[in-house]
Amino acid sequence: MTFPVRAKLTLLYSALVVLCGAAMLAITYLLVSHAPRKLIVQNVASLGSPPPSLDDIAARAADEAQKQHQATLHLMLVYSGVALTVIAVLALGLGWLLAGRILRPLRTMVTSIQRISARNVHDRLAATGPRDELRELSDTVDGLLHRLEAALDAHRRFVANAAHELRTPITLEHALMEETLTDRTATLPQYRSLVERLLELRKQQAAMLESLLTLAGSERGLAQREHVDLSEIAGRTVAAYRPVALPLGVRVEARIESAWTTGDPALVERLVANLVDNAVAYNVPDGSISVTTGVLDDGRAALVVVNTGERIAPDRIEGLFEPFQRLDRTAVTPGHHGLGLSIVRAIAAAHDAVLTCVPGPAGGLRIEVTFPGHLVDFGSRLSYAPSTFLPTQ
Repeated sequence: MTFPVRAKLTLLYSALVVLCGAAMLAITYLLVSHAPRKLIVQNVASLGSPPPSLDDIAARAADEAQKQHQATLHLMLVYSGVALTVIAVLALGLGWLLAGRILRPLRTMVTSIQRISARNVHDRLAATGPRDELRELSDTVDGLLHRLEAALDAHRRFVANAAHELRTPITLEHALMEETLTDRTATLPQYRSLVERLLELRKQQAAMLESLLTLAGSERGLAQREHVDLSEIAGRTVAAYRPVALPLGVRVEARIESAWTTGDPALVERLVANLVDNAVAYNVPDGSISVTTGVLDDGRAALVVVNTGERIAPDRIEGLFEPFQRLDRTAVTPGHHGLGLSIVRAIAAAHDAVLTCVPGPAGGLRIEVTFPGHLVDFGSRLSYAPSTFLPTQ
């Protein structure tokens, strides 16, 4: 059986009052019981005749004093018990009223929270009054609702953008097939060209779905962590993208130094690949890309990717890390859906890494990701010394 909080508070207040009252009465009883005993002397004639001796008077006086003292203690216990009972009843009533008044703002908050749903998540408790614990609770709930509203808005935008991005190739596929089927003079090479284009569209849709799955998975965090060397991953990625960048007239430079951290190797490799891929895709002819790894003075492992490209206003950089957001609707290389930097940000957050992005010195972007450092045991020694790594400012 469960009791409401108001009943529990009432019982707690009443118990405290009764305990304090009982303690006070016990202390008073002990003090009175050890107090000097005084006899109320009556008329000697009432003691009887003939007059008793002095010894008899003293004995009878002591006996009378003892009786009066016991009677006084008994009356005090009776009256105190009655008073304590009355106080307990009053404490129950006043405790019930006091608990209700204290819990009234909490009940108001509960009622307001119960009315809030996905349709009116913009509502706030907006509690007023002194800044006490209940006001802090209200402000905390308002902050939570604000973050929840932002997350729901981002989710709605994400779903709308994903639906648009997926609907576009489907519409294009339908138009291509309808155009070919309605052309009665279409030849076998035309049908073959149609199938090739449809396969290319399918490949793009598969790449987008894979990116969406990676984004969703990285936002859930890491299930396990392993030792990861950023230099090894960065070196492998640079070697893979040099043949892609060369036909576009983009130079890829690397300054790779050992930089160990902990995390998911597959996700870290996806982060590095997305940064380099983005730097290649949104570059300019005769442009360049610089990839640097190393250890900062505080022991953190760092990755810096700098690329040339179109000049980007600082106030537009934050939007580039939102899903399906691009600087423009085209890229130097096809197959980009505006998810690359969103995945980078999600993977960085999952690894407790700090992501910094500023406009590059020659256009484009300068993106720095700093991971928590890690001590690596190479048999007989530990490696944690900072390198000569100095990120380009």
